[in-house]
Amino acid sequence: MEVSGVSAPVVTVFVSSSLNTFCTERRYSRSLTIAELKCKLQLVVGSPASCMELELYGGDDKLYGKLDREDALLGSYPVDDGCRIHVIDHSGARLGEYEDVSKVEKYQMSQEAYDQRQNSVRSFMKRSKLGRYNEELAQQKADAAQQLAQQKEQVDAITVGSRCEVRATGQAPRRGTVMYVGLTDFKPGYWVGVRYDEPLGKHDGSVNGKRYFECQDKYGAFVKPSVVTVGDFPEEDYGLDEM
Repeated sequence: MEVSGVSAPVVTVFVSSSLNTFCTERRYSRSLTIAELKCKLQLVVGSPASCMELELYGGDDKLYGKLDREDALLGSYPVDDGCRIHVIDHSGARLGEYEDVSKVEKYQMSQEAYDQRQNSVRSFMKRSKLGRYNEELAQQKADAAQQLAQQKEQVDAITVGSRCEVRATGQAPRRGTVMYVGLTDFKPGYWVGVRYDEPLGKHDGSVNGKRYFECQDKYGAFVKPSVVTVGDFPEEDYGLDEM
């Protein structure tokens, strides 16, 4: 086969294969070596590059010859726009084997992994409160409003100055005096500020620089109204001053 130099840097060709029934159009640089071209064709037809034999056909479907020199440039062959490169597979695969997508193992991402992606459609919809996420937001607001109403009913029965007992999950009962009832800046919802009888608290009645009530340090705490019982609770001796 005669070779000729062609100045156009890119050529548009058709690609066919002994493994497939379709023919596809591709653009390749004439500066590619035949070895490099085979690697690119591998992505198109599915045949391993090492098992390829390439034939070049003209626009009239006339066989020009084989592209059989691995280190030769594509442009060194008489390839022009409209030519066809036919890939003959020698791997032993059957015709149409790479067209049956049911045999291709598909990658599936878990829902947890997809939820963590920041550039996904789901993430965008969540940030923008679109679609079902708008409904979820409305439900969350409704649930929060209902919870706030329940807390309001609970704090209405708690008055500042009352003796109380706090029974939080996983903690022993603690007695003290109600010092604050209402909303706070540090967390949403209604909270009850308690001055414990002993230093079993976390602060002195102030949180994040804002004072809600006065007490000694480590005697103050904020708890949910659901764990507070108001009643005639005498002060207990916890024995914390004993040696």
